[in-house]
Amino acid sequence: MAEMRAMEFTGPSEDLHLRLTARPVPEPTDGEMVIQICAAGVTPTEKLWYTTTHCPDGSRRANAIPAHEFSGAVAALGRGVSGYRPGDLVFGMNDWFADGAIAEFCKAKPASIATKPSSLSHAEAASTPIGSLTAWQGLHSHAKLRKGERVLIHGGAGAVGLFAVQVAKLQGAHVIATAAAANIDFVKQLGADEVINYRERRFEEAGKVDVIFDTVGGETLQRSWNILGPGARVVTIAADAESSSDPRVKKAFFIVEANAEQLAYMAELFDSGVLKAFVKAEVPLENAARAYAGSVPGNPGKIVIRTT
Repeated sequence: MAEMRAMEFTGPSEDLHLRLTARPVPEPTDGEMVIQICAAGVTPTEKLWYTTTHCPDGSRRANAIPAHEFSGAVAALGRGVSGYRPGDLVFGMNDWFADGAIAEFCKAKPASIATKPSSLSHAEAASTPIGSLTAWQGLHSHAKLRKGERVLIHGGAGAVGLFAVQVAKLQGAHVIATAAAANIDFVKQLGADEVINYRERRFEEAGKVDVIFDTVGGETLQRSWNILGPGARVVTIAADAESSSDPRVKKAFFIVEANAEQLAYMAELFDSGVLKAFVKAEVPLENAARAYAGSVPGNPGKIVIRTT
């Protein structure tokens, strides 16, 4: 059986670390595809996710391969899969409970991928699926943002926030974002009308808003309820919101869902230049542990693991 290189989490759940290992190249079952990975996007908090340490039935999971967004080429098709051929360039996501893309191959379903934007490199494409879909679903599906509304985005330079700023501006909203001083110009270039240095000013000074897109949580989210105008909506992706007992927070919290149709639309926006992707740094597969430890410097954007 052919083998591939992969990085897997090992150790106790409270102290996971990555190690390089050899795994069998996965084979597609019915309705699945195998993707040869060129690049994978890093979400450092994945070490803390329930899906990293547990199976769907609640039993313990060990040696998970991380990273659930990727760009690469179709390597094999399971029975019943149509619309793609081996060699097609694709980008997208796979299931949170599945082995991820910090490996030379991974499995995915057609409903969670789309043709790679031709204008983006594999590294750029791999940095986009989770962030762009989260921004789109948060602002459109959940908040139902309308043209002319005032939206406040907490964490405008983050891996999701940078897409939220762009998507909100595309919708014709008045965009206010929070960011560190070093990232203010960057967030303005994304399209924000106002950028608040959260270390020097309180975001409450911006006045009432119609929509809040929160990526920070904690005290930032709690303070946000005070600046909501009539009919205002809040969405949050902050990790601590998932376990909150506050009914307002529970209602506001959501987790992004894979969606091939939306991914294809995102690809069109990237290729038209309306949306831009940002890669903080590219790291070879064998150095992935540095990316998950947060020790890779760079400009705003997502860290990407190269597997080729």
